[in-house]
Amino acid sequence: MYAVYAFVAGLVFGLGLIVSGMSNPAKVLGFLDLAGKWDPSLALVMGGAIAVGVIGFAVARKRTVTLVGTPMHLPQARDIDRRLVLGSLVFGIGWGLVGFCPGPALVALGQGHVKAFIFVVAMLAGMGIFELLEQRKTRRAAAHDAPHAHGTSHAHGAHAKATPHVAGTHAKGASHAHGQHAKGHQRVRREHS
Repeated sequence: MYAVYAFVAGLVFGLGLIVSGMSNPAKVLGFLDLAGKWDPSLALVMGGAIAVGVIGFAVARKRTVTLVGTPMHLPQARDIDRRLVLGSLVFGIGWGLVGFCPGPALVALGQGHVKAFIFVVAMLAGMGIFELLEQRKTRRAAAHDAPHAHGTSHAHGAHAKATPHVAGTHAKGASHAHGQHAKGHQRVRREHS
């Protein structure tokens, strides 16, 4: 049943992109061309999408499960960091150069646009390169942390080995001192008697 709902949602989304003109690169570029012949019609599309989104998220925040019974997962990240800013800039540059963003590009690909095919291939390649770089970064971080963790464990083990030795030496010293003290008491008793 979940797959049926996902299909219906995707179908409505795709039809919306086609009807609104979002899958037409010329329309998108006209909207982004603020210095030339600006086409503001897509602003109405975005405004409508935001209005629907606001209502949808307001309802979703009051629920723990979706309408199809799956757990409700809402975005938790609120930080505006360097990665978000750089990603937004790269996304905007790509959108402005070709007039496609991922969703409309897939719809245009289904419509048989050659430019959309090239865009999707390039997009998948970019995503693959990003994943490879992230995995390499994770491996380097793990390799960097491993010697530190090993060194800490080694130092802890050495300390544990040294502690019984110190304790044993202390115990031997205390025993020896106690023995000497007892011998002294016996010597004093003999002298008095």
